[in-house]
Amino acid sequence: MAAAGREALHGETVVLRPATAGDAERLTEILTHPGVAEWWGAWDLDRVRGDLLDADDAVTFAVEAGGQVIGLIQYAEEDEPEYRHAGIDVSLHPAWHGRGLGADAVRTLASYLFEQRGHHRITIDPAAHNQRAIRCYQRVGFRPVGVMRRYERGADGSWHDGLLMDLLAEELAPPAGRPARGGPR
Repeated sequence: MAAAGREALHGETVVLRPATAGDAERLTEILTHPGVAEWWGAWDLDRVRGDLLDADDAVTFAVEAGGQVIGLIQYAEEDEPEYRHAGIDVSLHPAWHGRGLGADAVRTLASYLFEQRGHHRITIDPAAHNQRAIRCYQRVGFRPVGVMRRYERGADGSWHDGLLMDLLAEELAPPAGRPARGGPR
């Protein structure tokens, strides 16, 4: 489900636009940065093209800020009516960390998935020891659900735990300094 043909999504400071073949080299550069590869594993240009840009099971957006591609965000949907939900993944180049851009990208995509795609629940599954990512997702309203033991293989070849987090539509936190949907609570 490539993002081609989809509209760009505008956040407070980021723009999520459908990733294209022209983004392949920049996305590869981001995913191979040591600060990203630590969490995302080994990537090369062919894998970016096949697993992100030409994927049948996920939609990938380039994350832009300041007119530059700074990362990627993607979603996959479970359409089985009894289990319908979406899962997301996000990665930003470390030079752009600490500015609230990741939370803005996650909030923007979550809003789209709730309001336009009709989901009631979204999941995300960072490494259990990736505290930066976990704090980012918590700012948006995600809550820990449980630890998935030995969930993913790390760059060192050993298995690491993952933290399953989810977000219900009514839990989506507004941007800092803005009231929650429907006004103050």
